[in-house]
Amino acid sequence: MRRVYFDRAAASPVHPDVLEAMIPYFKDNFGNPQSPYTEGGLALEAVGRARAQVASLVGVEPGEIHFTASGSEANNMALKGLALARRSKGDHLVISAVEHVSVINSAKWLEKLGFKITTVPVDSEGRVDPQAVESAITPATVLVSVMTANNEVGTVQPVEDIAAVCRSRDVLFHTDAVAAAGNIPVDAARWQVDALSLAGDQFYGPKGTGALFIRKGIKVLPLIDGGVQEAGRRAGTENVAGIVGLGQAAEIAAGDMESRTAPLAALRDRLIDELPERTGHVVVTGARRARLPHHASFCVRFVEGEAMVLSLDAKGVAAASGSACSSKSLRASHVLLAMGLDHATAQGSVVFTLQAGASREDLDYLLGIFPPIVERLRAMSPLYTEFLKSRS
Repeated sequence: MRRVYFDRAAASPVHPDVLEAMIPYFKDNFGNPQSPYTEGGLALEAVGRARAQVASLVGVEPGEIHFTASGSEANNMALKGLALARRSKGDHLVISAVEHVSVINSAKWLEKLGFKITTVPVDSEGRVDPQAVESAITPATVLVSVMTANNEVGTVQPVEDIAAVCRSRDVLFHTDAVAAAGNIPVDAARWQVDALSLAGDQFYGPKGTGALFIRKGIKVLPLIDGGVQEAGRRAGTENVAGIVGLGQAAEIAAGDMESRTAPLAALRDRLIDELPERTGHVVVTGARRARLPHHASFCVRFVEGEAMVLSLDAKGVAAASGSACSSKSLRASHVLLAMGLDHATAQGSVVFTLQAGASREDLDYLLGIFPPIVERLRAMSPLYTEFLKSRS
């Protein structure tokens, strides 16, 4: 059976050059970067090189990059570490309604410690209004966190404008750039953000690797206490092979971003145009223009997203419903609800994220099998039956 992989937001294959760069650090170059002898020095040099590669991807200095085990850890470190370090200055945070659950749950954790959280709404495309952020800031606000791009609907946020608002109010600004870094240009220095999260598996690096940029001079409390690793901000023996892979993936992504993403954007646009026409009763979710180049997302009325994902898999297509981190949940997506969709429509979420090398033939195959799948599922849907009766 033909296999078409359209769920790169959940996982991506490791680039061959990334794998090749990692292998020596599982074998001969196995030293601990904190050891004072030759093997440790070689590992430390490799970590330093990777730090510079990741820094270059997002336009910052190497010393401002701190390695983590995932984008979720980076988000936790940013919200908890930055907020707690500033508790004497205030106890208020601002986040958007469409943040990743690692940001939302970190905010809830802080709320239990007495912090107050304001959630800024979004428009029907999932976009945050910088003026709404400004209105939410109070004298007690110590941190604002708004993601660079949404992993579920693909919308890219006006991060630079939001950062300017925060700067004018002397409030720190963190952005979760996990879905964006390596896929669209990200420049933390030009945007003047204070902290930024990324993850290697979103640009063909190894799973279990991430990083948090923290602007020089900003204090952050560590989540993990112990040794001196990561400038004392994250204890634990470094995952040298993973860090090397993250660095190599960052360098490759920076070099081939335009040539890699332009063909995907063309396929994305075709999918957004043709799938609703072929299927009917489909809502395109997310922004059309300010959108990740590899991302197409929809709500198909009268069917459930999980049923579509399983049916697509049976026909050889990997896709997602809602965010990758909540794919086992049958609850309606908080992102789609925040965008104003009703629960029934939001239950019909299906997301296609295209990986490098996706072809026109892959898209032809998906567009050929998808309408019959939806037709079969609607034939079993009480909602669709009621809809047809209402029209007769």
